[in-house]
Amino acid sequence: MCGIVGIVYRDRDKPVNQDDLRRMCGTMIHRGPDDEGFFVDRHVGLAMRRLNIIDLVTGHQPIANEDGRVWIVFNGEIYNFPELRTEMEKKGHRFATNTDTETIVHLYEEYGVDCVKRLNGMFAFAIWDQRNQRLFLARDRLGVKPLYYFLDDHCLVFGSELKAILADKNVPRQIDLEALDSYLTAEYIPAPLSIFQGIKKLPPGHTLLLRDGKVSIDRYWDLQFNGLQGREEDLCATLGELLKDAVRIRLVSDVPLGAFLSGGVDSSAIVCLMSEITGRPVKTFSIGFDDPSYNELEYARVVARQFNTEHHELMVQPDVVHLVQDLVKYLDEPLADVSVFPTYLVSQLARQHVTVALSGDGGDELFAGYEWYIANKIASYYERVPAFLRDRWIPRVVDCIPPSTRKKGMINKLKRFVEGSVLPDSLQHFRWSMFATEESKRSLYSEELQRSMGQINAYERFIDHFQSTARADALWQQQVADIKTYLADDILVKVDRMSMANSLEARTPFLDYRLVEFAAGLPSHLKLRGLQTKYLLKRCMASKLPRTVLSRKKEGFSIPMKNWLKQELRPLMQDLLSPARMKRGGFFNASYVQRLMTDHLKGVANHSHQLWSLMMFEIWQDSYLHQPVISGYAK
Repeated sequence: MCGIVGIVYRDRDKPVNQDDLRRMCGTMIHRGPDDEGFFVDRHVGLAMRRLNIIDLVTGHQPIANEDGRVWIVFNGEIYNFPELRTEMEKKGHRFATNTDTETIVHLYEEYGVDCVKRLNGMFAFAIWDQRNQRLFLARDRLGVKPLYYFLDDHCLVFGSELKAILADKNVPRQIDLEALDSYLTAEYIPAPLSIFQGIKKLPPGHTLLLRDGKVSIDRYWDLQFNGLQGREEDLCATLGELLKDAVRIRLVSDVPLGAFLSGGVDSSAIVCLMSEITGRPVKTFSIGFDDPSYNELEYARVVARQFNTEHHELMVQPDVVHLVQDLVKYLDEPLADVSVFPTYLVSQLARQHVTVALSGDGGDELFAGYEWYIANKIASYYERVPAFLRDRWIPRVVDCIPPSTRKKGMINKLKRFVEGSVLPDSLQHFRWSMFATEESKRSLYSEELQRSMGQINAYERFIDHFQSTARADALWQQQVADIKTYLADDILVKVDRMSMANSLEARTPFLDYRLVEFAAGLPSHLKLRGLQTKYLLKRCMASKLPRTVLSRKKEGFSIPMKNWLKQELRPLMQDLLSPARMKRGGFFNASYVQRLMTDHLKGVANHSHQLWSLMMFEIWQDSYLHQPVISGYAK
């Protein structure tokens, strides 16, 4: 696993300074503490930091083809590289290393930009083709690995992390207001936006080609709803084979590996198959909390006992506040998903024992595991309630009920459902995963910010994803929207940044594109049957996993933030969101923010999502706007 960077000047007579590349790489030492490498071809420069996983001896990058005319820097893993290597050798290509990286170089020689369609893995890479004087960037189908770029009239700068691009002193730092609005709406920033104007994310499943000063961005893969036919038993068997093979090819490693284990169906299935394939005890890692409504350790222990794993646990305490500043620096952009804390800590725990960890990410999106899929189903019946009750009286009554301190429960679920149900029908599925309405944002934003925002509407970008699959059934529309937004720009960002912050590689078997394409074709009743989520996946694993795991409700990887803000994190909140600071920043209405804090502290409302989003934005500003980016976050 690596971090990659590069610079291409439009003026071919302007040379790249290797010191600039070295400074950019210095911001990502945590992604690759084992090695660094540079390639400069006058106006073109490539560089990388390497975490040794495969071919520990000869895997130094950048890597070239036989005649040194095609160069690559690569971040990720190509799981089908042994087969591809054999194919390339039969075509006469000579290999100098045993890495998956070199395989891509020779594929590019054979197939050009279409080489990316042959790869099964997680990846972001850059190829400089000296023969044709072109730069080729590519990102994996689901967006497991990140890739940012900055483009203006003078240059193209790219990197695995935003801070690497900011290390180029010519890149401006001005907040993108559309990105800010999207962040405060959904708690993350959707691609291709980044928090900075001019810096973009290359979307998942896309390539970028720079040639003769012109840039083209093309999609090479997309989700297709095929409508698989077949008996349920046969589809179940196919799912089992695909999932097992996805796990098998992700066990290739020259360093120790293990698995994250939450005790949910997805991570438990991965651990089960790892044990089955290797025949050896798996190293597993879990996080717990003192609050019993958030603690899932008992489920993880049940799985660990059944498969005789080498199990490791960590209890998370509220003093994680001291981590906030560092985590924001690793994230690069504001991200208000509170599960970054346990993700960082479980990665830190795992890194003490392994260098690679498999995770269950993606299972909820592929097989309809989230409770909001159920909420959408219930909403179709709720809409039959008379409008004057649904839109006026029920919300008023529910609003009077104080929130529970528990993680979930009937009161919290009811309040969230009613809050979402009053949003416009056009939002459909996204009503359950958005935490700021247009009305609340008008109250939150300062007059100056509202004027600057103009006609920006964060909802439109989300709605476009939903409408792009209008021909599919309702459930698959919802799943595709989640895969392209919440999974790619929240879940996978969180996992990549927090694992790499600890120099740990995280692998995601559920996001093997073969498995994703299979799930895309499944009839919806095999994913959500009645109110049972992940129907076919649970049936597939029914004979292998403990019944308590199969029958448990979806909990989610979270922390008791709403309670911590009233206690341990209260001083930090009151400092970051003080009226003086709000007025000085100029973005937000100080009196409205004060009201959010007061109501939350009194327990009359749960505003933890809004408050934490604002706190993370303030901390991010301190790190990225009020001081220079600091290089070298190595442990």
